[in-house]
Amino acid sequence: MHPYEKITLNTAGYILAAWLIGLHLWMFLKPAGSRDFFQKLPRNRYLGPWFMGLGMAWFWLLVAPDGLGVLSKLQMDLGDFNRAKNILRIVVPIAAAGMILHVKEFLAVRGLGLLALMGAAPFLYAAYLEPPASRLLIPIYAYILILNGLFWVGMPYTMRDAITWATKTEGRYKLLTLGGLGYGVAVLVCTILWW
Repeated sequence: MHPYEKITLNTAGYILAAWLIGLHLWMFLKPAGSRDFFQKLPRNRYLGPWFMGLGMAWFWLLVAPDGLGVLSKLQMDLGDFNRAKNILRIVVPIAAAGMILHVKEFLAVRGLGLLALMGAAPFLYAAYLEPPASRLLIPIYAYILILNGLFWVGMPYTMRDAITWATKTEGRYKLLTLGGLGYGVAVLVCTILWW
């Protein structure tokens, strides 16, 4: 049984609620500072290598070889693509180093896109075939992560454009912040009451 399959809906709900409420509460309490942070995020040269390194390391753990103890715990069956694991074990670290050393434009966005793609899987596993209809709050968020992740990796300027649009006016930024906070509160309420 893969570790992702052991994540309960309750655990995923608390993690997602903590993330959403924490992030949007910071945005609500520090609107000027958070807007400034988000506006600079796409070209953040300090965070970019960290995001990309974490995303690539997480992906490498899914194709890690047997016998590495804790490092082999996340190894995943790739079905028809299992033969590619040996190649991926070599290519992923080389690609990570190449991206970190040579891609300077929008590296933070590409890294966040990769993390979004990787982070969606545990949420989808946690909500898979669970009975309450309210569980759909988690897969909806996971699919938003996947969709955004694909765009951020392939067309990173889309994040910059979205941030520019979201932060253009204070009212719009506050409305989006309250929407995210409300979604987090809804996830928390469902986690406490039903999951």
